[in-house]
Amino acid sequence: MTAVIAVVALALLFDFTNGFHDAANSVSTVVATRALPAKWAVWFSAFFNFAAVFIVGTAVANTVAKTVDANVTGIGVVFAALFAAIVWNYSTWWVGMPSSSSHAIIGGLVGAGLAAGGTDAIDWSSVEKTVLAIVISPLVAFGIAFLAMFLVAALRKGFGLSDNARPFKWLQLVSAGAVSFGHGANDAQKTMGIIAALLVGTGHLATGADGSIDVPTWVEFAAYSSIALGTVWGGWKIIETMGLKITTLHASSGVAANVGAVTSIFGATGLGVPISTTHAAASSVAGAGVASGMGINLRVIGEMVVAWVVTLPTTMALAFGVFTLTQLPGALAWVAVGLALAIAGALILYAMTHAITAEDVEAEIPDENVLQIPVPVHPQLEGHGPAA
Repeated sequence: MTAVIAVVALALLFDFTNGFHDAANSVSTVVATRALPAKWAVWFSAFFNFAAVFIVGTAVANTVAKTVDANVTGIGVVFAALFAAIVWNYSTWWVGMPSSSSHAIIGGLVGAGLAAGGTDAIDWSSVEKTVLAIVISPLVAFGIAFLAMFLVAALRKGFGLSDNARPFKWLQLVSAGAVSFGHGANDAQKTMGIIAALLVGTGHLATGADGSIDVPTWVEFAAYSSIALGTVWGGWKIIETMGLKITTLHASSGVAANVGAVTSIFGATGLGVPISTTHAAASSVAGAGVASGMGINLRVIGEMVVAWVVTLPTTMALAFGVFTLTQLPGALAWVAVGLALAIAGALILYAMTHAITAEDVEAEIPDENVLQIPVPVHPQLEGHGPAA
């Protein structure tokens, strides 16, 4: 039982990393345009991350939980999958690369499942959903954001608004809240699925007659709480990349980017697909950047695409190796796994104590994106900013 509790704690640590790794999905746009101060933005996002617990079901959690056959999903498999996903999340966060926490955990499960039971242990239909989402979700998000930018431009022209006018700031907050809600709704369920799979595999939870899993309430609240806490911590390096390095965002294009992300994320969650909210958000920012005429940084986009492509195979290989370590004879397994945990823990501690802060990111934001909410603006200054 002690081992089960320890792995559940590790799953919640993964959820925490998911929170700060993917906080940029909604926070980056409102921070880049100064719609909210950076420190407030993460609390704003975390609130909507957690609010999803009261509304959204567990379809995504069941998809994730069924990735590996329940007869194979034991402590070793789940531990290896989580170890691989956590290491990947911290590594990509450290270099400021928006990659997918979702695909990291799916890759970890597949790699560990293959090591434990071969190809027959994997539910390839669940994996197929994930692989299809890698291709489809960025295209949908990019396309919707691109089209939404034209709608935003029409509003700007029709009402004589500037790019950073107050109404766009408010619309940014509404749309960013929706992105945060969608992020919590989709991504917290992945941790719920991992914990549920562990409980089923260790005999602490039974599946229904149709193979579905009734996720315990305490698992739901623990997962949503962990992802919200991670969002509050920030992950500012990826927020810097998403908000400032893909394109130049204004409040108007930030709205269009959020609309693209919301459409893609909510659609996938409704279908029970463990989408990469990061892929959706980053693609939306790129779509809004292209449509707004600000262009995109092709070098950053290229690096992101490479990260997206290598996430699954890298986490699969890492989880396969870690599970193999757990199967070493006798005390050798404990020594090998303990050494891996010690090295990873030391590197993670160093990274978290040497991370950039909200103040560092705010110092890079262009002065033209002046804060208009909630600070009152003198009527004679209203609407000043880039030409409409």
